[in-house]
Amino acid sequence: MLNKDTKQKIINKFGRGKGDTGSPEVQTGLLQQKIAAVASHLAKHAKDNHTRRGLIKMVAKRRRLLNYLKFKSAGRYSTLLKEVKL
Repeated sequence: MLNKDTKQKIINKFGRGKGDTGSPEVQTGLLQQKIAAVASHLAKHAKDNHTRRGLIKMVAKRRRLLNYLKFKSAGRYSTLLKEVKL
């Protein structure tokens, strides 16, 4: 799980304004960090199928957010991909 300081850094990095927590950029950044944490857990615990299902759901949600952002604003989409390194 992400701690408060890490979340705040991500919100400040990807947010479009002060207190912005709902934009697709922020949501994608937070999901990216969660995905990285769960992936490292699964590297150690390969047979943890419940966590694997959660990871798949998070990846699908990130993809939906990215598709939405690509549809709404291609410039913001490409910028986000560079920052998140996808």
